[in-house]
Amino acid sequence: MSAPATQATKSTSMWTNLRELPANVWRSLFRNPIPSSDLERASTSFTNFFLHIHPVKVHRNTLRPLYSMGLGLISFFLFLILTVTGVLLMFYYVPSTTQAYDRMLDLRGTVAFGIFLRNMHRWSAHGMVGVVVLHMCRVFFTGSHKQPREFNWVVGVLLFLLTLFSSFTGYLLPWDQLAFWAITVGTAIAGYAPVIGKQVQFLLLGDTTVGQEALLRFYVLHVAVLPLVMALLVAIHFWRIRKDGGLSRPEEPAAALAAPGETPVAVLSLAFDAPLEEPVNVMHPPNPAKAPWYFLGLQEMVSYSAFWGGVGIPTIFVLLLLAAPYLERGSAGVGKWFARERLLANTVFLTFALINVIFVIIGTFFRGPNWEFISPFK
Repeated sequence: MSAPATQATKSTSMWTNLRELPANVWRSLFRNPIPSSDLERASTSFTNFFLHIHPVKVHRNTLRPLYSMGLGLISFFLFLILTVTGVLLMFYYVPSTTQAYDRMLDLRGTVAFGIFLRNMHRWSAHGMVGVVVLHMCRVFFTGSHKQPREFNWVVGVLLFLLTLFSSFTGYLLPWDQLAFWAITVGTAIAGYAPVIGKQVQFLLLGDTTVGQEALLRFYVLHVAVLPLVMALLVAIHFWRIRKDGGLSRPEEPAAALAAPGETPVAVLSLAFDAPLEEPVNVMHPPNPAKAPWYFLGLQEMVSYSAFWGGVGIPTIFVLLLLAAPYLERGSAGVGKWFARERLLANTVFLTFALINVIFVIIGTFFRGPNWEFISPFK
């Protein structure tokens, strides 16, 4: 072949490669073309890492809005909001007792969109705690924790505990009076555990009191350790939903479908600022010093009995949650809200939940100085 012909062939080949570049990039990322049939959609899901986590097909009954209420997805989206806003806040925050509070003030006044980001992070954290609790209640009251979904229920309980602990560790970071004394009370509750209580408390604080060591440890747990563990468990949680046959479903005919409503985090963040009290003053504790709202039930029980309120009853409740699907065998009542076949189990769970709600309400509105009963209506 002559030199001009060879040069022309190379030019044609290069032009062809450039023209096919988008398609080649697409094929390097995705093994299948854009699907247009059920078979192609299934193939695409099987060969895509992210899509593989979810089922290829979903039963229409599982999409009924009043069945799942989208609480699992709402929890996941709140976790994503917390991750994104948390990373952005990390660019400015310094875990130092001499700088943390000043950085909070700067976020309120000098950092562009700083107060909005902090509001988003704060309200998403509170919202995630509440939605995860509701999601767990929904799963239990519809019998969706029963076989073959026992292990995934255990993963969900672990995620619930990690959600509480993650929110608790983040509570200290503003380093104001509210944060300091709430964590002081919360870690004191952990110290009531027999034998290892004081060791656990010291492990959390790195000292005998809340100070620089505690702030640094809570920061590392909040921004690195807990999010990584939660992300892993969330992936396992979604994957097991698929492997366990999808969501449990009611036997009734499918109703009209609707997507779960989006959470109003952005609206709340624009309308209400996250609280920031005076800087830490160890010489002037608030009276009463209260734990975060999701631990107020524990604090109220501790006021009656330090051991049983702070350790005994919570431990029994968690162990019952973990053991529930292994104690309640069979498929009776799966996919039904408050099925008659599960009257005893639902009653026990609802009793524990209502008692905790009542204690949270008492601790929030009916406890005053020295933890004495007060009337909130005066």
